[in-house]
Parts: sequence; structure tokens; C-alpha cells
Amino acid sequence: MQLPNYAYFEGQFVPYSEAKVGVMTHAFNYGTAAFGGIRGYWNNEHEQLYIFRPVDHFQRLLHSARMLCMEFDITAESLTQICLELVRMEGYRRDIYIRPIVYKADEIIGVKLHDLEDKLTMFSVPFDRYVANDTNAHVTFSSWRRVDDNMIPARGKISGAYVNSALIKTDAVRAGFDEALVLNQDGHLSEGSAMNVFMIRDGKLITPPTTDNILEGITRRSILELAKEELGLEIIERPIDRTEVFICEELFMTGTAAQVTAVTRVDFRAVGNGQMGQVTTKLRQLFNEVVRGNLPRYQHWNTAVYIQETISGV
Repeated sequence: MQLPNYAYFEGQFVPYSEAKVGVMTHAFNYGTAAFGGIRGYWNNEHEQLYIFRPVDHFQRLLHSARMLCMEFDITAESLTQICLELVRMEGYRRDIYIRPIVYKADEIIGVKLHDLEDKLTMFSVPFDRYVANDTNAHVTFSSWRRVDDNMIPARGKISGAYVNSALIKTDAVRAGFDEALVLNQDGHLSEGSAMNVFMIRDGKLITPPTTDNILEGITRRSILELAKEELGLEIIERPIDRTEVFICEELFMTGTAAQVTAVTRVDFRAVGNGQMGQVTTKLRQLFNEVVRGNLPRYQHWNTAVYIQETISGV
């Protein structure tokens, strides 16, 4: 992966090579950090780079920080402005991924969250597809369970919790699958390794509720709105049993990195007819048009990076 040229670090923009922390840093030793994942999409016709729902992403980051007893005197809107300036410095004309991180910065030994210094950093990198096989993914049910809210808050992007995701992903890929589905402590479907899950049954769009130890995904929220407003689908948020996945008509996963990833086989069983379904196909197309700034009615979800550009009709 190409390294960034710049990072926002300790309150200023610096060359990426200067954004360093010591090996004793609390977050490095104990996972006491939270992060965000934000996408930027290049529109060649507009000659514009659009950041997708940055204020929503930064608001979730601040929520995650609060769960870790962090205190930041900054707003999601201010973070968005930092993000835009950072990306402009890089001058990207392609799709990108932005990673803000809040972390416990003290260089000490000792497990705790209180009486520690909280810091923020941010960088961005060129980025394409997260799941290579995103129109025909083959997945398995993981033997690992999703972290529970009473263990580590699953609704936030807590850095230490992603060891759970890493164990899930590595076991799945080494077993020959593209991804994995994860059950919660009650045995209900929760997520993929790092993405939300949807299925189509009897023409209805069904997804686990936010109380089933899932990340409160921004892409998830966007897909729910697109499915209802653009496709007229009935939306149901409820617990999903494992065996329902074997008899659903369509299955797909969503996330900032994964976007809309179609699942066509689960544990060697075909989903529906074994090909990406019509609803998934339509949602993928809609989402791609939205994030690239091609649907004016959803333009409020996008923030243009290069403000000197005037885009007619958008």
C-alpha cells in the first residue's frame, strides 16, 4: 500500500515520516484507541473528490472516544475541515481511504482509561476494493463469537476489539473463504469480520438490530435509506438465526471499506441461485452513483474536497 505524504499529528500537519509514537505509548500496549474509516470517491467527469458522510463518521468517532473516557474539545464539523485540508495537501485524483485515530498517548505501564492524555491523528491513503471477490463472495460461519457490549463496546470502532475481527478474518481466508459471518453470544447473526450484514427473505430486507453487538455502520444506515426510498423495500431490523442464512434469497455485507459486497455461497451452500441477486445489484449501483456525486438528491451526503472547482448542476 502506498504510504501517505502527510498526517495530522499533535495539532498540526506534518510529513508522514514525522508522525511517530513511542513503543511505550498506552494505546500501542493496551489497545486504548478508537478509529474511523472514511472513504473518498473520485468523479472523473466532475473532476472532483467527494468524501462520503464525513460529519457522520466523525460524530461516531467522538462517540467511540467517549466510551474510552476521552475528552476532546472539538466538533465533528471541525474534524471534517481538518480532514479536507489533509486530503487537499495530498492532491488525490483517485479513490481514497481516510483513517482518523484517537488514542491514549501517555508512555506508561498500567491498565486504565482515566487520568491519561488523549490525542488525535489522521492520515489518508489511495484505496480500491477491500474484498477482491465483492460480487461473488464465499463466506463461512466463524467459530469465534462477536465481542459483546458488556465486554468491549461493539457499536464503536475500538482498536483493541479488532483483534476479534482479525482472528475471524484470518481463519476464514486460510480456510479458503473470502470472508466470515459471526454470531453473537445468543447465537444470532451479528456481522462479518468488519462489516454489517443484510439478507433478503420473501422480498423483505432484513438486518440485525444495533442491539445485537454490531457496529453502528454509516454505510449500513445509508443502505437502509436507499432500500426504502429508492427501491421501496420493507425494512425489518430483528435477530437473525443462523439457518435463515441458508434459505434466504440474497445476502450481502456493507461497510466503508467493503461498500456493498455480494455473498453467493455460505459454507458451500448457494445463496439463492448462487449469483448476485437483483436487489443487491441495484443497491450496489445506487450506492456507487451516490458516493460519486451523481445523484443530486443525495448530494448532502458528499463533501467536495476541491472547493475551487465549480460543478454545474450538483
